[in-house]
Amino acid sequence: MSISITANILTMIFCAAVLVQSMRMMRNLRTVKDGALTQVVTALEKATTEARSVLFDLKTTLSSDCMVNAKLVEEARSLRDELQTIVSLADGTAERLIAAVGAANEAHGAQGEGDILPETHDETKTDQVTA
Repeated sequence: MSISITANILTMIFCAAVLVQSMRMMRNLRTVKDGALTQVVTALEKATTEARSVLFDLKTTLSSDCMVNAKLVEEARSLRDELQTIVSLADGTAERLIAAVGAANEAHGAQGEGDILPETHDETKTDQVTA
């Protein structure tokens, strides 16, 4: 046997060994790939389920809280409108009182009795009376 035939036989043995190893490696990679893919799908399914649960809870919370807040806002708006009406009535009453005091001052001023001043509420006097 010559060296070339021995080298060719040795090369064929190495090629067969490489083919066997590549088949084993492909089988192992396929197993890892399928196993990892299954784990990824399982994790995604679990995350999707949890996300749906959280979204449902959030939707429930927002629907109830939004309705409560909408009612409170509507009540606040109606109170604001009432207060605006009360303030405008009080402004009109104050203007009429000022006009009446001014007319009374003019009427008494013409008679020479002096100005009529509106009475002011003195808290110190009421505190002394009740004490």
